[in-house]
Amino acid sequence: MDYTLIFGYIGALIIGLVLGLLGGGGSILTVPLLVYGLGYNPVIATAYSLFVVGSSSLVGTIQKFKSGLADLKIGLSFSFPSFLAVYLSRRYLVPGLPDVFFNIGNFTLTKDVVIMTFFAIVMLFASFSMIRNKKEEQDTTTNQPYYKTFIQGLAIGTITGIIGAGGGFLYVPALVLWSNLPMKKAVGTSLIIVTLNSLIGFTGDMQTIEIDWLFLLSFSFFTIIGIILGVFLSKYISGKKLKKGFGWFTLFMAFYIIYKEFKN
Repeated sequence: MDYTLIFGYIGALIIGLVLGLLGGGGSILTVPLLVYGLGYNPVIATAYSLFVVGSSSLVGTIQKFKSGLADLKIGLSFSFPSFLAVYLSRRYLVPGLPDVFFNIGNFTLTKDVVIMTFFAIVMLFASFSMIRNKKEEQDTTTNQPYYKTFIQGLAIGTITGIIGAGGGFLYVPALVLWSNLPMKKAVGTSLIIVTLNSLIGFTGDMQTIEIDWLFLLSFSFFTIIGIILGVFLSKYISGKKLKKGFGWFTLFMAFYIIYKEFKN
């Protein structure tokens, strides 16, 4: 019996629970679990994370859309530059990074270290946004010109493409501040963007790495089961308290990743 694989599937279930309860945070757990728990290198782990988060977010998108909490027009307008940037990042930028950046004495800065360190830095920003109390009545801004949305979509898409994240923690505030959406609708609309970004970005990886489909589909299956359970439990559990607690956990994980990558 492969206990490591069982541990991975339990982790997938927990990732789904987090997504179902909080509406985000899946990649924050997925990439470290695949790298440190199951032994995948960061390039493959970030690719698999895109598929897991994308397929899981698709379930959430359908639920939100049925509830009238997702703006399809704004979601698609923001998605185009985002998934373009994610695809190009996964197809050309990540494979094009050098395996070794430089050597200083006994220290070697490799591609894997760079990707995981960048991931940890983004996690730090995500943790701060979850820990601090944010007011939700921010829908008084006017809609901005589309060229600004396009540039913002490219920037966020590039970041999420490199780290293999869905990017919900970046898209939600962007939709509130730049597209004048109420918070609840911004969360639902962000799922449209995350789904398209992640799954289209993953097609870039399909052309550069070999995919273990049996593992990836079974891992995603457990994540989706977790989402269904999480959505059910979210009716009885305070999301605000969970989000702050998960923010502190994310902060811890960010420092843990930096420690693991630089301890040698």
